[in-house]
Amino acid sequence: MKKIIFMGVLGLYLLGSCNSKSGENHEGHNHATEEQCGGGHDHDHEGHDHDHEGHKDENATQGGDGDEIILSPEKAQAAGVESQIIKPETFHQVIKTSGQVIAAQGDESVAVATVAGVVSFKGKVIEGISVNKGTPLVVLSSRNMAEGDPVEKARIAYEVSKKEYERMKALVSNKIVSEKEFTQVKQNYENARISYEAVAKNQSASGQIVTSPIGGYVKSLLVKEGDYVSIGQPLVSITQNRRLFLRADVSEKYYPYLNTIGSANFRTPYNHKLYALKDLNGRMLSYGKASDENGYYVPVTFEFDNKGDIIPGAFVEIFLLSSAMENVISLPHSALTEEQGSFFAYLQLDKEGYKKQLVTLGADNGESVQILSGIKTGDRVVTKGAFQVKLASTSNAIPAHSHEH
Repeated sequence: MKKIIFMGVLGLYLLGSCNSKSGENHEGHNHATEEQCGGGHDHDHEGHDHDHEGHKDENATQGGDGDEIILSPEKAQAAGVESQIIKPETFHQVIKTSGQVIAAQGDESVAVATVAGVVSFKGKVIEGISVNKGTPLVVLSSRNMAEGDPVEKARIAYEVSKKEYERMKALVSNKIVSEKEFTQVKQNYENARISYEAVAKNQSASGQIVTSPIGGYVKSLLVKEGDYVSIGQPLVSITQNRRLFLRADVSEKYYPYLNTIGSANFRTPYNHKLYALKDLNGRMLSYGKASDENGYYVPVTFEFDNKGDIIPGAFVEIFLLSSAMENVISLPHSALTEEQGSFFAYLQLDKEGYKKQLVTLGADNGESVQILSGIKTGDRVVTKGAFQVKLASTSNAIPAHSHEH
């Protein structure tokens, strides 16, 4: 009797175990228990059919292989993405340094005070405005000065010397005065006439007018309104801004390579624009044969046309272009992105497929960069809009499919 009861309890236990296991998640399903339960549990997978197509982002997703980035042609065009097939080209060795843009000789002039007086600017004279030759810049007033009006004094001196000259001219013909005395009087008269004519032509009711000596732009104001100036003192600096110098300060360690430098690119700090001397009719003038007394740099000087908005006196970043290298693969800066010190480009695989590619960089001329590894001839690479492709691969990517019931 005890044996029958024991077998009955064991059967109930096994039956309860089968019912418990059949209700669990499929991933935790114990197939050993199925066998013990007679193998009667039929696991139907048809109810777990999943539509994987519903997980595909039409705009930008990771491809099926985990590396491909999907970006539709419409979205790529809207984002300004452009690509091109890479071909080896000529590239130059680069010496990166800094320097300064300097006004070329003869392209600057300074308006100076023709008389002593108090400064008053003529109209709106500010730095950067355009002026023509002869444009009034400053009025110098000598009213109420202890020295008196210099123009009036010059007029009086001229008239007195003129009368004396005319008197002596009549006497010298009659041998009443000597030729030596007459020559001295004539010299005094000529000096007085020149001085008076120089100041009289620019005299106005308000004072002596100082005009621009050349046409160009006001570079700097060397005095302030109300300042007292003496004769010959600089007032306003004018620049024509047509021809400029580029002076690069090169470390002594590059001195053996200076004779190979043919051109340069430079970038300004105020607009971050890159200028190429080849586009500005530039040429190299000279390079120093000794370093600066106050440093360890050798000057290299170029001359170029100011066709753009380049400010004389600005300090710039300079890329000196040295020896040519043939069959070099290079990419523009716009083709590269950076992540934690590593640089990447993006290969275009087909109309909507892209791939992120790690690259090793070489020389940088400010416009493009030499590629040492990662890109080969014939690859189609994104040259514009690389950052947009990067955003497509990160912000719009979805996580891997998780199988849940």
